[in-house]
Amino acid sequence: LEGKKVVISGFGNVAWGAVKKATELGAKVIAISGPDGYVYDEDGVSTPEKIDYMLTMRASGRNKVQDYADKFGVPFFAKEKPWGLKADIMMPCATQNEVGMVEAEKIVANCFTLLLCFAAVLTAVFYFSAPALLRLFGASDVTLPYAVDYSRTYILGSICVLVVLGMNPFITTQGFAKISMMTTVIGAIINIILDPIFIFLLDMGVRGAALASVLSQGVGALWIIRFLTGKQTMLRLKKENMRIQWHIIGPCLALGISTFVMVSTESLLSMSFTSSLAKYGGDLAVGAMTIITSCSQLVTMPLNGICQGGQPIMSFNFGAGNHDRVKKAFGLQFGICVGYTGIFWILLMLVPGVFASIFNNDPALVEYTSWAMRIYMAGIFSMGFQLSCQQSFMALGQAKVSLLMACLRKIILLIPLIFILPVFFENKVFGVFLAEPVSDIAAAIVTSTMFFTQFNRILERGPEK
Repeated sequence: LEGKKVVISGFGNVAWGAVKKATELGAKVIAISGPDGYVYDEDGVSTPEKIDYMLTMRASGRNKVQDYADKFGVPFFAKEKPWGLKADIMMPCATQNEVGMVEAEKIVANCFTLLLCFAAVLTAVFYFSAPALLRLFGASDVTLPYAVDYSRTYILGSICVLVVLGMNPFITTQGFAKISMMTTVIGAIINIILDPIFIFLLDMGVRGAALASVLSQGVGALWIIRFLTGKQTMLRLKKENMRIQWHIIGPCLALGISTFVMVSTESLLSMSFTSSLAKYGGDLAVGAMTIITSCSQLVTMPLNGICQGGQPIMSFNFGAGNHDRVKKAFGLQFGICVGYTGIFWILLMLVPGVFASIFNNDPALVEYTSWAMRIYMAGIFSMGFQLSCQQSFMALGQAKVSLLMACLRKIILLIPLIFILPVFFENKVFGVFLAEPVSDIAAAIVTSTMFFTQFNRILERGPEK
């Protein structure tokens, strides 16, 4: 820490210890804060007199950091936080009321501004690079014109999509779950109504389907903005807070990076599948994969919902040391996940054509998809084991292990197997589809084994300090 500038929130025992240690290691603490604001000490809170005075302020019971400014003649900034100062290290040592309503509203507005910036950049990049990107995702000479028509229309509405995806959580976070749910419901209903009108009545084809999606997302975006600028919301979207402040938006980006990485791997996975299937099986195989992907979401989306619902229950009881409740919560989650995927697996193996015909009525495509689905979904039963255990690692504070297990299935196993297995089979398409159940079952075995061997040890060790 030699020569580093440090900003610390608080001036109590924890902050005092942090200031003392940072000073011993050669850093200069330039600011400390309290409920009334913060002080900026250019020379540093570095002398024994200054450091010990922090304890004197705490012992006085006044709970005012302004006393430091009055005693040592340094600037005091009332009702402000120190996070906008230029420093090398920020150390929150008084987390109570660290983010108040003012700061929370700045976070909302900053995220909104950043979403608008992302929308502008992504719209321009993806619009002009659409043909090349679609080729990477397996579009052929036959399907490319349709894909370009759809994608470019949809891309022009990216701003609406990003606002819905990015701002709707701010409604849920305030406790307005029904309002948040209505965003999705309204968009879905409008999309269902507009699709046949644009596609068939107005004869707009795939461009009409894209336009229906964009307009429905647009209504959802207006719904969100109206709520966040209205009287009912607690965190109001205000124009004066929309200027980007990097000390606010930086932590938001950091929190979202793991989700971004995982979603990006899904795109990479889709590209690997479609490009290989287009090479070995043509448009028919790619079409079958599209239907299979939609069917697989009927499995994975409920599983994710169950696991995300179980996480806070397990995390709370884990932190409280209530090990029996943690075990009961995991047992219930595990049983539901395994039971659901098991039933779904049986149905897919017995009547895959029923599921395939939901999404298409072309006999040739339905027959081909039924064959492919039995291969691709052969290991879907194992997803209940894998997802339940992987998400439970996250609930128990083992984020790195959880991320590793997620990467194991998709990045370490599945993507390489998509390209390796076809080498060993005369039917190359069979090899591509086989990659999915092999990786599913292997990842489930590894994840489940690791979880059940570590579960009691994690509980005994308790939360990491």
